[in-house]
Amino acid sequence: MQQFIDAAPGIRLWTEQRGAADAAPLLLIMGAQATGVGWPDPLVESLAPHHRVIRYDHRDTGRSTWPFEERPYRIADLAEDAIAVLDGLGIERAHIVGMSLGGMLAQMLLADHPDRVLSATLFGTCALSTTSYTRPDGSTVPVGELPGIAPEVLELWARPMEDHGPEAEVRRRLEHWRVLAGDQLPFDAGFFRSLEQGVIAHTGHHRVSTAHARADDSGMLRTEQLAANRVPVLVLSGPAEPVFPLPHPQHLAQCVNGAHVVEIPGMGHALPPAVHTPLADAILSHTAAVR
Repeated sequence: MQQFIDAAPGIRLWTEQRGAADAAPLLLIMGAQATGVGWPDPLVESLAPHHRVIRYDHRDTGRSTWPFEERPYRIADLAEDAIAVLDGLGIERAHIVGMSLGGMLAQMLLADHPDRVLSATLFGTCALSTTSYTRPDGSTVPVGELPGIAPEVLELWARPMEDHGPEAEVRRRLEHWRVLAGDQLPFDAGFFRSLEQGVIAHTGHHRVSTAHARADDSGMLRTEQLAANRVPVLVLSGPAEPVFPLPHPQHLAQCVNGAHVVEIPGMGHALPPAVHTPLADAILSHTAAVR
């Protein structure tokens, strides 16, 4: 079922729900510039027998309002949009799953709205904390010295965004996914081509916004609140992750009180078919334990 939610004056967000209406809600929060349909259908379908699964389009993605050029907003507003989605659908509390920027937004929800969160699963992201990382040998690493984004990703992101038509845009996105997926699993070009063709069809055009990269990211740190967390949190570790590589997942779990880490073999910063089953299994094991 599809529905539009009024998140703020002049801001409408596209949402979709799958699964039984009386099942425990599970809100999927995608990364920067990514639509809700960036959550692959097979993964959503594997979660839907157990949950009322909700995915949605951020502002400036998909079928939601694209307001940034006239009315710039803060990253923090995207976190509040997630709460607006729950409010608009009449949901008091939900399990949340956040990938990449979505994982950061999920941390903000843990810190600012813990009463709305049944559990959280975070991956492909970094801690919104200034706490140092403690290695297994007991030595510490300041946050600023943790491994950064892989050079090949930075090079790709530095290229100018030029419109050469929809087919060229699909090819550009395929190259992007090839780099983000890492080098531990065979790259499924057919899957990602179909995914991006679906995103373009869903959106109605092939244009790409850079709003989230330009949005005000001040005030995102939640060091003390995460250290005092009481919500069950699962951190998924991708050994091929090129954006927030190891030990970022371990650091995140250290920063969020009570969090634990599960590795998804071969996973990078993408959701190819090979990770759908282990990813769904990990999420469902976590949410089932909370219920």
